[in-house]
Amino acid sequence: MGALTREELAGLYQRRFGMVYQICLVLMKNVPDAEDAAQTVFRKAVERPEPFRDPEHEKAWLIVTARNECKNQLKHWWRARRVDSEALDLLVWEQPQDQGVWEQVAALPKPHRLALYLHYYQGYTTGEIADMLGENPSTVRSRLAQARKKLKLKLEEEGYGQA
Repeated sequence: MGALTREELAGLYQRRFGMVYQICLVLMKNVPDAEDAAQTVFRKAVERPEPFRDPEHEKAWLIVTARNECKNQLKHWWRARRVDSEALDLLVWEQPQDQGVWEQVAALPKPHRLALYLHYYQGYTTGEIADMLGENPSTVRSRLAQARKKLKLKLEEEGYGQA
């Protein structure tokens, strides 16, 4: 094992699995692939030779690693042969709370989904998200604005929240 003991790994897993899994689910759009990606992220955490500096470093590292792992899995050659992209769009994105909202969030383009999740569900500022993703803060703000607009239109079409 790397720098983490079994107890440290168990603590890290308990503290951060939900967040890592949600990121993977947002990007992968299906439960089995999200579970595989989240497992790989924690394997990489075990293999890390040095400890995390602090809880924020731990959280940021896990977010970036989850994003990169999902990107790598999505662009892998076997995935393109396994199923076509239209079939992926038809998969049900399982989320226990607010299913209607989550379905619409899942339908957003990948960069919009991740920015929305990190900002609204993890509480990061646009500057922090930009640093994590290696992007310009104005790009992140633009994606958030576009995502909110698309989400609002879709939810209004669905009649979500109307009595």
